[in-house]
Amino acid sequence: MSEFLDEHVVAGPHFAEVQPSPVEHFKLYFYAAVLHVVGEIAAMLGSQETAFKQFPFLSGYYQQFARYAPENSNWRGFADWWRDSLLAWEETAGEFLPLRALREAAGLDHEAVTLLVAASLNEEDARFGSLFEIMQGTPGQQRLTLGLLSAWWRDVDGNNKGRTLIRQLQDVGLMQVVNTEAPRSQWALQTPAPIWDAMRGERHSAPAPWARYLAPSELSGREQLVISDEMWRMLVTIPPLLASGRAQALVMRGPRHNGRRTLIGALARELDCGVLEISGLNKFADERWQLAGSLATLLRAWPVIVLELDAGETAEVPPFKGYVGPICLVLGKQGGITGPAVERALTVSLGMPDLDARRKLWQRGLESTSDDLDAISERFRLTSGNIQRAAGLAQSYAALEGRNEVTLVDAQQASSALNRQVLDTLAARVNTTGNWSQLAASAEILQELRDLESRCRNRERLRALLNDNLSAQLNVGVRALFSGPSGTGKTLAARLLAASLKMDLYRLDLSSVVNKYIGETEKNLNQVFSRAEELDVILLIDEGDALLTQRTGVQTSNDRYANLETNYLLQRLEAFEGILIVTTNAGDRIDTAFQRRMDVVVSFRTPDAAERWLIWQLHLPPAYAIDHALMDEIASRCALNGGQIRNAVLHASLLALNDGGVINSGHLIAAVQREYRKSGGVCPLRSV
Repeated sequence: MSEFLDEHVVAGPHFAEVQPSPVEHFKLYFYAAVLHVVGEIAAMLGSQETAFKQFPFLSGYYQQFARYAPENSNWRGFADWWRDSLLAWEETAGEFLPLRALREAAGLDHEAVTLLVAASLNEEDARFGSLFEIMQGTPGQQRLTLGLLSAWWRDVDGNNKGRTLIRQLQDVGLMQVVNTEAPRSQWALQTPAPIWDAMRGERHSAPAPWARYLAPSELSGREQLVISDEMWRMLVTIPPLLASGRAQALVMRGPRHNGRRTLIGALARELDCGVLEISGLNKFADERWQLAGSLATLLRAWPVIVLELDAGETAEVPPFKGYVGPICLVLGKQGGITGPAVERALTVSLGMPDLDARRKLWQRGLESTSDDLDAISERFRLTSGNIQRAAGLAQSYAALEGRNEVTLVDAQQASSALNRQVLDTLAARVNTTGNWSQLAASAEILQELRDLESRCRNRERLRALLNDNLSAQLNVGVRALFSGPSGTGKTLAARLLAASLKMDLYRLDLSSVVNKYIGETEKNLNQVFSRAEELDVILLIDEGDALLTQRTGVQTSNDRYANLETNYLLQRLEAFEGILIVTTNAGDRIDTAFQRRMDVVVSFRTPDAAERWLIWQLHLPPAYAIDHALMDEIASRCALNGGQIRNAVLHASLLALNDGGVINSGHLIAAVQREYRKSGGVCPLRSV
């Protein structure tokens, strides 16, 4: 039974006592639809009395209507009076009325809206479903069909107007066919649930699985934003441009979780509008696109389309139907948009927060003060959204230790937890412990590595010291190339660098990135690079010559696409704003263009005798029973690299486990000889 039936919803001339609200407005249209349907049923059955006898519940509606019917008016005349009174009442209503806004935005008239409500009367009163089933003569079909609804809506000359109105409603996503396989006259029609709820004046936070609604009161105000004064001065000019129609769209670019949608929400709030965030619409042919405009109008919200486009991808944005107002699009750094809906679009690029902004964000996110606030702000170059998430996690880690104050260690643990949630499917996390004393290398190599560490620590400050010309050519990214033979400590150096910087290190798995399908490799690489930038981790590409090979002459289509991948990677490396380390065993095979884009190049070489002796000492356990003369001989005569020395110590330890637990000279000699056999060489040690 309808929740409206027994309510006193109208009174006085032209509904003067009806409160102006979305709910009351919907009720007036609900009654207008009932009036029309009852009149058509009475005509089909021969009289009003016959209609009430067959469908007794209609008399309850009639009793409600009869109190307001003008004297000596027939049923059709009463429906016209109701229409005129409803439209007159609208003119006095200052409040936002969803149905009125939709009618105006979609170019509909009163009859079209009445038909729309009539098609779903059974949504409010289930008895109409049984009535429709009987009138259509189709058992089980409790929705109005195209045939019956068209017959009920004709103009004064008897012409079929219903089909035209239904096509208008379908065009703006307000009416759907649920059984397209049936003949057209038997098409059952329905209003999509999100549209119907919004027509009733309901405001749900998730009106559909693919949409999220935020009311103006839920959006951030300008005082809550952490952006520069210069940025805000630019942004405050945007709402008037959008409201006047001089600009029709707003494109907000930047990293994920960096306040793009928050900023749009603040601008919408300036105009007392909510936002309707819509995801999963990369393919604009999706039927959800038809609903988005009308739903945004009913909710008085800016539609915010979140697009995840990769390099080289372009999305054509069609115009919204059933909506008049600004369209907002949220994009990353890559991808483009075209179409009539964005011909007059304003574009705002929101970069990563600087040091001052990060400090404010951390201070806001941490409920308690922290003596490490400056260090935390400088160390973690995260997006604004990730800072907010990390601050909450950091407080939890501090609470686990029984502390109220958050330390740098807590923030590092929180940041690592965020990284694992996002990056583990794209790259492998590498354990990072130790310091530079654990790397046996020449003084020149160690100095290069310490300079690289300093470059990473001061990557934001460095640009401030440069002149404008040079500063404009740089970003905050640091790209390093470690080249040299296998086993010379390149990967170890990357791990120690990450440990010194207290940053997470992730190794890129090339097998999960390189794809045989055209364009997929670039998409995968862009995804990895983007996530590494947003989460501020060190990205390690081991054996990078597989990606950074020299370009070749184009003789086949494969050569052409391989060169395209190389060109893309060159551009992406140059724009990368994180820390990247590439290791290679074959530096001569790397394209010279890649080497020019590397900020630091460290050439590792096979260790000499003194370095080998130090590597042995770093790997051997504290207690061993090896003759010192033998140790010196192995270090001087056995030209093993660091990786081979590590393997030899592991094998000698294994032998010692079965022979007293202490490595002796015999164990070590056997392990060294084994390494030479593995490589196919001859061990230079004297026979023992």
